[in-house]
Amino acid sequence: MIAIEDFTNKDFKSSKTLEKILNRAKVFEQDYLNKVRDIIDNVIKHKDEALYRYALEFDNVDLRKEGLEIPKKALKEAYDTIDNKTREAIEVAYERVYKFHENQKEKSFIVEEEGIILGQRVLPVESAGLYVPGGKAAYPSSVIMNAVPAKVAGVPNIYMVCPKPTKEVLAAAYVCGVDRVFRIGGAQSIAALAYGTETVPPVEKIVGPGNIYVATAKRLVYGIVGIDMIAGPSEVLIIADASADPAFVAMDMLSQAEHDELASAILVTNCEDLAYSVAKEIDNFLTHLERKDIASKSIENYGAIFIVKNLEKACELSNVIAPEHLEINTENPFELLGFIKNAGAIFLGEYTVEALGDYCLGPNHTLPTGRSARFSSALGVYDFVKRSSILFVSKRGFDKVKHHAYNLAKSEGLHAHASSIELRGL
Repeated sequence: MIAIEDFTNKDFKSSKTLEKILNRAKVFEQDYLNKVRDIIDNVIKHKDEALYRYALEFDNVDLRKEGLEIPKKALKEAYDTIDNKTREAIEVAYERVYKFHENQKEKSFIVEEEGIILGQRVLPVESAGLYVPGGKAAYPSSVIMNAVPAKVAGVPNIYMVCPKPTKEVLAAAYVCGVDRVFRIGGAQSIAALAYGTETVPPVEKIVGPGNIYVATAKRLVYGIVGIDMIAGPSEVLIIADASADPAFVAMDMLSQAEHDELASAILVTNCEDLAYSVAKEIDNFLTHLERKDIASKSIENYGAIFIVKNLEKACELSNVIAPEHLEINTENPFELLGFIKNAGAIFLGEYTVEALGDYCLGPNHTLPTGRSARFSSALGVYDFVKRSSILFVSKRGFDKVKHHAYNLAKSEGLHAHASSIELRGL
């Protein structure tokens, strides 16, 4: 089922298979723009009434009966009634993720020179909206990964939207200290968070991954609010050599493929035997996989195994793809780390399985997709703060720099700028 392509004697940039994978989300984006614009416009105009209608239409949920907002006591009840193992897992994941993100905190600073005081003040945004998927699967881990960096940053108002939250999702919201939870999803929830309704307050920042409706809505409301990124379908790229266990590699690929029909799982290897062994293992595992239909479509349409001359070429190909998740499953994985330039998260060694990173290692699992790892990063504390420059200049400091500013203003033809300096005593 999975495509195998040999790049040992040809340039991978000419590969149609690779081109299809890299462009998989863009093919559908245009189709959704007008639909999402209509949804946003309706929420702006009709507010809660639009949310009721869309919940019934898309999620088969009657919000008039169920309630648009979930009471806080329901979060505590969910926490109290989930099984002990899940509760403990949520708590451990929360603690580990919190501890990791504390290292990302930025400090305000002031520097002084003769007659000039300069600095930067770092403050959290006033409110953040967390999107947590609730369609094909429930993700308490998404609650943790989105809420914790906001909490560490000191955001005072953290709101969550999820169309069909499970008890586990609500329990995670309780552990993370989410302030309010709304039973809405899709593009309509993004519109509600951006513009506000009678029930849902508008926020300054919207974060969290979702389907193509959610991603398109985030793109359209950017500028009214801040967003973390335009998250596309999940993806993993595995660089492996002859030392890799084919079963490990195959199952790690399927762990991404089971997310979504548009998800991409790629193996890049310098070992032809491994390539065909992994393909065989994928076929074997798929027969028993619970989410077989989803994973099969993903593997068939957007999965691939690429054979390259050497591991340096494997890194070169990986940098072109700029994957969300990069696993390096080789005999000496740290030797390749210096060659990697573009990746959302890098997992080194056969036991550093990506699934651990999804849940409880500590780094954030909300990562750049669709080649955006070339210029963006994992969700972090820095996504929930704003930085203001602080400037003070005395007369002595003014005299020190006035001529340079005046000359630059004149060179740019901005005479009022130059005059504002000149009037103070050039």
